[in-house]
Amino acid sequence: MTKAMTIPNGAAPGDVLELTVGEAAHGGWCVARSDAPGDQGKVVFVRHALPGERVRARVTSRTTRFARAEAIEILQASPDRVEPPCPYARPDGCGGCDLQHARPAAQRAIKAQVIRQQLRRMAGIEREVTVEALPGDPAGLGWRTRVGFAVGPDGTAGLRKHRSREVVAIADCLIAHPLARARDVTGRSWPGARGVEVTVSPGSGERSVAVSGPARSRGGNPRPWLTQHAAGRTWRVSAGGFWQVHPAAAGVLTEVVLAALRPQPGDVALDLYCGAGLFTGALAGAVGAAGLVTGVESDVAAVRDARKNLARFPQVRVHRGDAAQVLAERGLGGASLAVLDPPRAGVDRRVIEMLAPALRRIAYVSCDPATLARDLAVFAGLGWRVDDLRAFDAFPMTHHVECVATLTTGPGG
Repeated sequence: MTKAMTIPNGAAPGDVLELTVGEAAHGGWCVARSDAPGDQGKVVFVRHALPGERVRARVTSRTTRFARAEAIEILQASPDRVEPPCPYARPDGCGGCDLQHARPAAQRAIKAQVIRQQLRRMAGIEREVTVEALPGDPAGLGWRTRVGFAVGPDGTAGLRKHRSREVVAIADCLIAHPLARARDVTGRSWPGARGVEVTVSPGSGERSVAVSGPARSRGGNPRPWLTQHAAGRTWRVSAGGFWQVHPAAAGVLTEVVLAALRPQPGDVALDLYCGAGLFTGALAGAVGAAGLVTGVESDVAAVRDARKNLARFPQVRVHRGDAAQVLAERGLGGASLAVLDPPRAGVDRRVIEMLAPALRRIAYVSCDPATLARDLAVFAGLGWRVDDLRAFDAFPMTHHVECVATLTTGPGG
């Protein structure tokens, strides 16, 4: 057992602190306060712990303002604690899963608390939030349809440690969908490769294995794209292109977006960051031949997929480019509705400022509570409000969560 210690000038990486853990924080951490000499009151962000626990935690890094640590011994356990189902979900192990040591319901409660925290701190919004489970495995395993494996210098495929380039050799990944299970990737050598990405389509049974680096791609789908299924139809999605990794997420989110926007025949709508066209297609069906839907996407392959997927809708236009640039050049085209599904970095402020004066309803789909809250604050400053916010556990066992905020402006929305 490592001996707990403190240092007069503060705790250094490798030192072990005894801590009482407080609330969860964005990113898979819990917050504690150090009482080590030289560090009294300093924030310590702790992984592998749960709110309310007393732990011994090994410091992994520190700055002048805070330290990071991993709980290596649980002195007083939370009633929500369970044994992680995966042997690699541990301190100094795989960095992919943050919450395997908590019951699924407790994981969702932690994510809801983090969303509330970000809304309050960054947007001044006080709102109750419930994170809803998606249909599928209630244990939170076997859902991930895309898994990116890193390859170490010896050619072994595995997963990286948290905040590290070091590769942890694994035999299997328990959150991977059965079609994406790791044994045929981790059980062989990949000399010269930097990484191996496995992507699957549960509905069609298709599987793609893409190798990055000098090694050539091996096995998998002979086509450069997979057929995904959601919202009552099939979608072509290029291998490596964006698609929701939980099998149920695309369909559920489409229903929520349509409920948020309430599109009517003849409406004009925008789908920014449209990817392969999932929401564009749903909106096209709702606005009908008398309406218009414009999708905007920067990725070349995704634009190609979207145009292929939406070719049967004459009321759809798909433009390639940066969202702010496309809107500045082409205008909003009379749109009154928009869905925003940006990457983790959130929406460019210029986009918000162009949309705010013209639209009446917006559905904002976000995989990052911090950038969502930041952008909601910008919308609020321009006269918009959050009418509804739903959150979904689209990434069980991890700290990630998917949100859909419904934004409206004017009396009664």
